[in-house]
Amino acid sequence: MVDTDSGWDGRGGRGRRGARDTRGARAADAIPGRRVAVPDRRVALPDSRVAAPGHLAAPDRRTALPGRRVAVVSLVALAALATGCGPGTATGTPEASPPVRPTQAAAPSPIRTAPVTDDAKPRTAPPPPSPSASTAPPAPAPDPTTARPAPEPSTAPPPRVLMRTGSESDRVRELQARLRQIGHFGRNPTGYYGSVTADAVRSFQAKRILPVTGSTDEVTWQRLLAMTRVPKAAELRPPTERPLAAPDERCLKGRVLCISKNSRTLAWMIDGKVVSAMDVRFGSEYTPTREGVFEVFWKSRDHVSTLYDTPMPYALFFSGGQAVHYSADFAANGYGGASHGCVNVRDKKKVAALFDQVRTGDKVVVYW
Repeated sequence: MVDTDSGWDGRGGRGRRGARDTRGARAADAIPGRRVAVPDRRVALPDSRVAAPGHLAAPDRRTALPGRRVAVVSLVALAALATGCGPGTATGTPEASPPVRPTQAAAPSPIRTAPVTDDAKPRTAPPPPSPSASTAPPAPAPDPTTARPAPEPSTAPPPRVLMRTGSESDRVRELQARLRQIGHFGRNPTGYYGSVTADAVRSFQAKRILPVTGSTDEVTWQRLLAMTRVPKAAELRPPTERPLAAPDERCLKGRVLCISKNSRTLAWMIDGKVVSAMDVRFGSEYTPTREGVFEVFWKSRDHVSTLYDTPMPYALFFSGGQAVHYSADFAANGYGGASHGCVNVRDKKKVAALFDQVRTGDKVVVYW
């Protein structure tokens, strides 16, 4: 059975009606072929199957019917272009948002972008830190407790020196007495500024954070005066260089020459009271001074040793050839030397007065 509506007679010829329909289809296909090729490519593919060049295609209703629909759509499109209207919105469908140009989204305008400052920071992710001085954090201020400016060199003259090594005066005696009050001078004042006094001044200066010179300048002297009291007469002129030791119990009764090897002092005592005191030194380890309780058995004012051929003035013999007497060597060299077993005294006036007071038979106690 042949479909007469398609314009094809089945014998390869064209009827009158079929020819009209064929031309209409070609005319309708010609218009949308140019205009509708881009929006709807589904029409171009069946057209190529219907009229391929040099061939007659078999009749197919699927190609004829779409051709008519394309013709109607093409006529509507031509009418819309003729009136100049834009694309309308279909009823019942959501309104599509207009397309965005890639150039606008990719490259933001520099006019719309506000500059980044401390007062207006971006709401989005912050940009990488800039090395500029405006965005860099301020440098931390130096700690006043650790970073101190270097002290400027002082142009003031150094303090005046009042006493130094070699000085000898009553002020030196006062200096020694004041240093002894606060534990820097371990001897009795002598009035002479020697190495022992210089060491005591250095100790005081170091503890008080003063320039350690060993000499007593005005600053050192004023600091010492502020820390000590005025020395008493007994402190300024004690009988011995070193403090007297506590007397032995055997020295507390009668008339006794109480001699301490520990303090290196001699105390002339009557009934437990010190009458006079003086510095003494003893024999060496090869000729030691004997210890114990003795009696004065002989007094010799201008004695000379027959064994050593040395003077022994104001000699008070108590044990064999050992005696208490004045020693010129002790007066000159101090404790740097030693005796041959005798008790040497370096203060000639004191030992002379002692010689006159001591009697034969008075007790002598030598102890540590």
